[in-house]
Amino acid sequence: MQAPLDLTIVERLESVKGRFDPEKAREIDALLDTVGASQVSGAGLIARLHETLLFLRAYPASPSVLRKADRLLRTFAQRIDDVDAYASGEISGIAGTRIAAVFSHEVARRLVTRHPRRFALNWEGYEAPSCLPPVLLRKLSLLGEDWPVEANVPFEKWLGLRGLDWLLSELDADSYDRLRIALTWSFGSAAATRSLARWPAPRVYYHSGPLLRRSEVSLAEHLDGPPLPVRKLRVEESARLLDFILETSAVRYRELYGFTWPDRKHVWLADGGRGIAMCLFGVPPEHRLPLRAYHAGMFLKNGVPVGYFETLSLFERAEVGFNLYPAFREGETAYLYARLLRLLRQTLNVTAFSVDPYQIGLHNEEAIESGAYWFYRKLGFRPVDAAILRLTLREESRMSATPGYRTPPATLRKLAEGALIYNGAQDWDGFSVRQLGLRVGRNSGTRDPWPSVLAAIPGFSNWTDEDRQAVQRIVSARKGSTEQRYLRWMQRHSKLRAAVLRLGTSSGSE
Repeated sequence: MQAPLDLTIVERLESVKGRFDPEKAREIDALLDTVGASQVSGAGLIARLHETLLFLRAYPASPSVLRKADRLLRTFAQRIDDVDAYASGEISGIAGTRIAAVFSHEVARRLVTRHPRRFALNWEGYEAPSCLPPVLLRKLSLLGEDWPVEANVPFEKWLGLRGLDWLLSELDADSYDRLRIALTWSFGSAAATRSLARWPAPRVYYHSGPLLRRSEVSLAEHLDGPPLPVRKLRVEESARLLDFILETSAVRYRELYGFTWPDRKHVWLADGGRGIAMCLFGVPPEHRLPLRAYHAGMFLKNGVPVGYFETLSLFERAEVGFNLYPAFREGETAYLYARLLRLLRQTLNVTAFSVDPYQIGLHNEEAIESGAYWFYRKLGFRPVDAAILRLTLREESRMSATPGYRTPPATLRKLAEGALIYNGAQDWDGFSVRQLGLRVGRNSGTRDPWPSVLAAIPGFSNWTDEDRQAVQRIVSARKGSTEQRYLRWMQRHSKLRAAVLRLGTSSGSE
């Protein structure tokens, strides 16, 4: 009979998980032995232990720590005593548990195809949307005997009569998405869980010294440093990795545009050093954004997925969304971010990087609690809004004068009202794609926005033939095999850049 695991063991493991001196490495090893010989119960304790083990698997001090963390993570499907106690997004996806989520048709189709026995329709608390009967009548004509004349129509019985496979195959994507039906995903001990998701790593990086701190990371040095090793994946490997990424995101209730509609023919994997691999891909022509080039990807640390990103690029500027999963936010976050920017500069030729206000706390309390604004500011980002810059300088003065001073949440919310930018020219400061869209949208009636944009540029018809031909090369490249060429042509056209920025800058609006 195993003894119950004491809470102090988990607390001690949490406190030393980022320590890599020989003494602490031996202590971690011994603590893992204690965990392995103990009985763990209670959702709170199990969740804390699980996240700590994931960190140790991604940031191992030794081969022994890696093996023991992996072995313990494989036992969680047998440790779970209440499969529904782990549905929170912070801990969802643990082996042996389940979630109920509404997935889009495309994501549900791909997941169910890969794991058909793990999914079922979930009718708990289902409220039929008003559009449901007309959608279903096209496929279930006898529903017309029930819906128009009866109260409390049991739609779950009508739909359950055919089942999930029928819904996904017979309903088009728009009709399926309108139904808003949740699916229950029972994970069992499958690899598609946050416990067991691993991508093969060619070699493991073992930490023998302290983790790199933010103060030790210079974005300028990384951006000007040597290129990262990058390889394009073969189609078969791309397909496996993209499915892996979709599952990794879905078990956490997340759908990212690029993960739903990836370009399977063009996927790159970069070696960021220190056990980091970064996957990068765009979207195929039929799913591209009207103006900006879109790319997305995922971070892997020693084969463990630790976070994801998406990038929206226009000319030399890239708006970067950067997200680490909670279990890994005590890792080398600044180094990871610096390697991402190096990869984007190398592959997309972008040189300026902006951060949307949501990333730093606008309508995002998680970012407020973590102090995300100061993460970017201390890496060298500047506010594009003059009032926010003044507030930033005032707060920095207080920090210098008062050791231990922390910016109040209310002030962080004010700081998060504007974007940040790194290495960006000032003519980007007042620019937004939304402003550009509002300015030219009244004349936009097609999928291709460039004719409307060009028509809104004063004097465009008087541009030289060479300038207008260069614009046409940009427009044509947007539909090419990848968006890198589209960006490269765009980055060469300084006259078009200036005109587009004027259209999208608030001071130039009507």
